[in-house]
Amino acid sequence: KELLEMAGNQITLDSFEKGTDNPAFSFEGEKRRYEECGGPCGENQEREGKGRFSSYCRKALQASKAKHFCKAHAKVLRRVVLGLLGVAYLCYFIAACYLNFQRALALVVMTAVVAFFVCWDIFKKHCGAKVLLLLRPIGTCFQKSWPWLKWLLWVALLAGLIVWLALDTGRNPEQLISLGGFCFLVLFLFACSKHHGAVSWRAVFWGLGLEFLLGLFVLRTTPGTQAFQWLGDQIQYFLSYTTAGSSFVFGNTLIEEVFAFQTLPIIVFFSCVMSILYYLGVMQWLILKISWLLQVSMGTTPTETLSVAGNIFVGQTEAPLLIRPYLMDMTLSEIHAVMTGGFSTIAGSVMGAYISFGIDAASLIAASVMAAPCALAMAKLVYPEVEESKFKGKASIRLSSGEEQNILEAASNGAAASVGLVANIAANLIAFLAVLEFINAALRWFGEMVDIKGLTFQVICSYVLMPVAFLMGADWTDSPLVAELLGIKIFLNEFVAYQQLATYKKNRLMGLEEWDGNRKQWISERAESITTFALCGFANLSSIGITLGGLASMVPQRKGDFASVVLRALLTGICVSMLNACLAGLLYVPTKVGDCAMFFSSTNFSSTSYTMYTCCKQLFASSVLQNGTVSFTGSWAEQAESMLWLTECCVYYNHTSCAG
Repeated sequence: KELLEMAGNQITLDSFEKGTDNPAFSFEGEKRRYEECGGPCGENQEREGKGRFSSYCRKALQASKAKHFCKAHAKVLRRVVLGLLGVAYLCYFIAACYLNFQRALALVVMTAVVAFFVCWDIFKKHCGAKVLLLLRPIGTCFQKSWPWLKWLLWVALLAGLIVWLALDTGRNPEQLISLGGFCFLVLFLFACSKHHGAVSWRAVFWGLGLEFLLGLFVLRTTPGTQAFQWLGDQIQYFLSYTTAGSSFVFGNTLIEEVFAFQTLPIIVFFSCVMSILYYLGVMQWLILKISWLLQVSMGTTPTETLSVAGNIFVGQTEAPLLIRPYLMDMTLSEIHAVMTGGFSTIAGSVMGAYISFGIDAASLIAASVMAAPCALAMAKLVYPEVEESKFKGKASIRLSSGEEQNILEAASNGAAASVGLVANIAANLIAFLAVLEFINAALRWFGEMVDIKGLTFQVICSYVLMPVAFLMGADWTDSPLVAELLGIKIFLNEFVAYQQLATYKKNRLMGLEEWDGNRKQWISERAESITTFALCGFANLSSIGITLGGLASMVPQRKGDFASVVLRALLTGICVSMLNACLAGLLYVPTKVGDCAMFFSSTNFSSTSYTMYTCCKQLFASSVLQNGTVSFTGSWAEQAESMLWLTECCVYYNHTSCAG
């Protein structure tokens, strides 16, 4: 039958010459051209026209046959093309490893990860059912033993954690303060719970456990530290390509001196790249894998889990778009979890801007990843599920893949979509900094009425939130500045707070004096790390309107439900960032200072740095001034050039030994 249909639809030159109609072509153009000639033209012209027309038809016939062949053998052709590409990449991979394996190490890791997931998908597709059938007896036995095995596992984990904490905090007792702050915040959120008796402790403990394991991997293990540091370096290197576009549009002078032209173009570039990754399906694949891990371990529903996982990469209004078709039927607890995830993390686009400030990229990435399980856990602690979710038994939900037709349209749409975000950030910075200056002027005026000098919003925050900053693990001397940054983040936005933190970090790296009179010019590395984690989130008052506006535009019928849980979600989001900061303080490892004598021997003292400041402080601490004579103790007494180094240090820093 198919052969008969093909024969009936076959295109032949005889049919064209006889004027037989064919649905694939139209001859209106030929008719118009015939009429425009005023009737029949010369024989030569007619032959030329027929020749050209016959040539067109032969080409059309060949194209039709080629198209039909490709459709009939699509699978085979696809496998052949993929096979050729695979062989080509294998040759390239072998050549790269042979020429310089150390240089190709990143390529090896990425190839191994991709190969693992590809092999896993193939294995699951072809052998998954058989393996599950074989493991069914073991699963049945495990389910029978799970009631008592569960408690044994929890006791073993708790005992191991206690032993580890005892050994680890013995060397750095200040870590116990961060541990106490972590426990206090969890208890505080439990006290704020909507339904204390309905809390799913499985979700809470698994979420906090995953957060702890991620933090331990990133901050304590060598592979984790190196991996995230490498990832942060690559992102910084990648973002530097923004200069090529912004310098062409604005010129080198503007992008070097003006903040708006230096930082905001990074958001445009990052948004463009994220749109391309969405078009290619990379982001959907990554989000689905992370949400699967959270869903299986914590027992949460796929809708809320998917949105929280999406918040690692996108903003508080973009992540709910992943589950837009399901928002109408979600419970209040699930909506609360979606909002908490948005408040607890930052978008990838603005992360690029913070990295450009000088904020540590590895810490920002770690904070955003760690916030996902913690946000889901604390959301279920503060607003437990008391309704019957329609998505509870659902294994997974479908993700849309965008409406772009090709990769160029995806890149263009991503860049265009960022214009609103850039304008929003610029407008907010102008407005909030102006409002902050006005508030400070008003507070100074009121303070002067009662002889209080220098009263500002930052000073009030530093006193009110100082205990919170101390509980997170910041030193008591650093706590006022950390509390000031927390207040700016909560009441204004994290963009302004990160700008100020970058200033403190720059002052430290430049080797400035820690104190300039009564004003502290920078905070310690430990406090910097804690503050980086504490500020990493959209939980501020202005985000309430953004969240409500975004969700209400998707499901206007549930605007009242959104408004009823948004304040509780904001509080939870603020505490999630602080919990991350407590964990950063608990797991922080002090940076070891190198050999200062070797550093002094190799430096020319032409400028200051943090290493010079640290070494000069060591030298000052070992110096003793008696009767106008300076002597040295410890290893510095053995250095012949200690006095020369002390003289150079006294040029930049003040100490009592300098009087000698």
